[in-house]
Amino acid sequence: MAGSAGRADGNRTPNHAAPAVVPLTTPEGAPVEVRRSARRRRTVAAFWENGTAVVAIPASFTRTQEREWVHRMLEKLRLQGERGAPGAGKRRPRSDAALAGHATVLSAKYLGGRAVPSSVRWVSNQNSRWGSATPSDGSIRLSDKLRPMPQWVIDYVLLHELAHLLVAGHNAAFWRLLEAYPETGRAKAFLEGVSFATSRGLTPGGDPGDGGWNDTDGIDGAAGTD
Repeated sequence: MAGSAGRADGNRTPNHAAPAVVPLTTPEGAPVEVRRSARRRRTVAAFWENGTAVVAIPASFTRTQEREWVHRMLEKLRLQGERGAPGAGKRRPRSDAALAGHATVLSAKYLGGRAVPSSVRWVSNQNSRWGSATPSDGSIRLSDKLRPMPQWVIDYVLLHELAHLLVAGHNAAFWRLLEAYPETGRAKAFLEGVSFATSRGLTPGGDPGDGGWNDTDGIDGAAGTD
């Protein structure tokens, strides 16, 4: 019996563990989803959806074609993001979904991906602050008054609120989180200038009586939450 068992073991195919599947991410650390569609024939698309970079390809693509096009389309998304640097044009994150996707990229790039909001959205009823965050539920809101401003200013406010998901107050630990963003000082000065001008009725189309331009630090007041 022992000899027979030994022969059976000798003929058994080794049970090698399947290689671990490494999640696909962008260079900044955002998750990537590849969607195959039978309705697509030759077109490929890439877009942000709830913080995930989605690459849509035809179902007929081979794995080689998939790798090639995913790499190409992620590079396209990256270049679109770079055009948001100071002095450059950019397709701004107009929708809430696009804003949430952009928040994921900023968190990965400047906060090690540690700030993970449950929702990010534009709001029109925020008259006392540029942005706000509620750490208890992970939600972030940005005032739509930011929409016409430079992208690097919007990025600063968004990063400011992402940092509040990690540190609620404006202490030294909080400001250290924003040191990695190179435009922090410049953006703060920009917002302070807008606040000063608007409070004196110097900004075209502004409302001198709108206290939304004059909160404690130009972003979200002392608490950082609604």
